[in-house]
Amino acid sequence: MSQVDLHIHSTASDGRLAPADIIKEAAGRGLIYIALTDHDTVDGIAPARAAAQAFPQLKVIPGVEISTDIPQGEVHVLGYFIDYTDPELKSTLDRFRNSRLRRARGMVAKLENLGIHIDWQRVQEIAGTSSIGRPHIAQAMLEKGYISSFKQAFTEYLSRDGPAYVEREKMTPAEAVELIVKARGLAVLAHPLTAGDPEVLTTELKAAGLVGIEAHYDGYSAEEINRLVGLARRHNLIATGGSDYHGLEPATETAIGGANVPIESAEQLIALAKQRNPNLIF
Repeated sequence: MSQVDLHIHSTASDGRLAPADIIKEAAGRGLIYIALTDHDTVDGIAPARAAAQAFPQLKVIPGVEISTDIPQGEVHVLGYFIDYTDPELKSTLDRFRNSRLRRARGMVAKLENLGIHIDWQRVQEIAGTSSIGRPHIAQAMLEKGYISSFKQAFTEYLSRDGPAYVEREKMTPAEAVELIVKARGLAVLAHPLTAGDPEVLTTELKAAGLVGIEAHYDGYSAEEINRLVGLARRHNLIATGGSDYHGLEPATETAIGGANVPIESAEQLIALAKQRNPNLIF
């Protein structure tokens, strides 16, 4: 069990646990550094940091995970130490959330045409106060017995090439990096092995302001991790990592702190954040 997890999702996007419960879980597992990185929203950061006041041994890095597009598929960019009150950041993320809502409605309609009848109201109930995403649709499908696992929902219906997929508003990875930098944050390429050619993308994004790549990631083999750590070193980037915890399938999903992330990953991010913002209180 690691003392660091720099990739965690809450009910502010498509996770199962509320931000305050994420904090309790992380503290209970003995973590020292975590980052809340919800998809295209910063709404969970304030409640998470408020809850963390009860656990002084746990430090919470404000973060976000921004969904972007390249011709070969999706690329996700993590932002750390962002100013989550920044108006431009918030308005851009709000626009993206509205795009996600339109996409989710379109996916439910496409599923209906495929003979998969799930109720939009039930999807909303599952999402609650969260931004509606594909995992909520998958949960509704699972409840009605159309699929046997979340993975099946994506591989057979909801993935980019799936018959129920609907496009959302697009942003390029470089634009996401630039948005994070404008919000005084540190941009890191998430799970690089799903991002086409990591070498090419890393080179392109470093020019836009990228400071790290997520090498220590749930499900990556030792060989893959070593390859990504080497890529980070060649480009003078920080090798970060995390569980990508959502909590939707506890029996099979990596727990908070379950990815073996070196404490140096967090310490290097913190040092760089303080170097760029000497007034940072953390």
